[in-house]
Amino acid sequence: MSAPVIVSAARTAIGTTGKGTLADTSGETLAAAIVEETVRRSGLEPAKFDDVILAESLYGGGDLARHAAVATGMPSVSGVAVNRHCAGSLTSIGMAAASIGSGMESAIVAGGVQATSMGPRLRQRVPGTTDEYVDWFPPTHPDSPEAPNRDMSISVGWNTAKEAGITREEQDAWAYRSHVRAIEAIDAGKFTDEIVPLKLTKPGGAVVEFAVDEHPRRTTTLEKLASLKVLHPEIPGFSITAGNASGINDAAAAVAVAGAEFAAAEGLTPLAKIIAWGAAGVEPARMGFGGLDAAEKVLARAGRTAADVTLWEINEAFASVPIAVCRALGLDEERVNFSGSGCSLGHPVAASGARMIVTLVHELRRRGGGLGMAAMCAGGGQGGAVLIEV
Repeated sequence: MSAPVIVSAARTAIGTTGKGTLADTSGETLAAAIVEETVRRSGLEPAKFDDVILAESLYGGGDLARHAAVATGMPSVSGVAVNRHCAGSLTSIGMAAASIGSGMESAIVAGGVQATSMGPRLRQRVPGTTDEYVDWFPPTHPDSPEAPNRDMSISVGWNTAKEAGITREEQDAWAYRSHVRAIEAIDAGKFTDEIVPLKLTKPGGAVVEFAVDEHPRRTTTLEKLASLKVLHPEIPGFSITAGNASGINDAAAAVAVAGAEFAAAEGLTPLAKIIAWGAAGVEPARMGFGGLDAAEKVLARAGRTAADVTLWEINEAFASVPIAVCRALGLDEERVNFSGSGCSLGHPVAASGARMIVTLVHELRRRGGGLGMAAMCAGGGQGGAVLIEV
């Protein structure tokens, strides 16, 4: 058995779905780009990798990991697709760590890809007909009024705010801080080392380089956030707006995971250790608390407490989620989402977990080390978390 270590960590810049720089970029292109760069940065020969594990969400049920392996000249390396919705790429990293820790594998690329802009539209045959089809969206859980399948502003944002007693003002303040921190991180060049610049050919033939997250808004103010209409004015007290919710985004992120002994033998430089990982299930109406349950499970498995963790990434699916987790665990908010999160950087669903790990690795190394926890809620009433040490 060998302790799993991260030997490279990279991501693309995050695009805004539909109208952003990645709007015409396929999931296959994003997958190939992130796998190729993650392998290159590791310093390990491509053929020595055992597997590629990539999360994908709402991309037609293919296997972007295998496609990327072949496209990047690694036909002998297998690939598998993972879907745990928002927590998919945290699961990918956990699966890689488990496989390596068991001694079955030596090196794996693990992460996730989200190409919502280029995602296929699904259709389903109408029961009782032979050729009548309607648009279809795969449900994450049995639909109910308290946890509607297609409206996460209720299932996650509002339900979490209600249970934790979080006000509209508190959510707007968190979202504003998220934008401020993201812009500060961009301007300070904190993301430069972790981002893979992409050369993209746009319709018409122009070639552009994409290397800066485009979703954070420099002109956001508390006053602007407070002026936004709530998404459900018919619900008394409803406090969720487009401003205190995450964006809809495109991106890819991945890490190369290897066994510690294997890494030493190959002359690779470990960037971080993967200490513990796990997933949790909650009632769909309590979806926003899935990341909390997963984090508590992972801390228990590692024999650590929340106070031991130096930095936290708690995905801002909605601003109410990290606020609720901070209150439950007694966290210092200054140690949480230090460079922004879903409300500002955006939430490229299948890539967000890996993006969080990539950012934690680079920031902890910048600060001289410590423990880092990435935790997030996920569709269907789930959560995922990964604990690393630098």
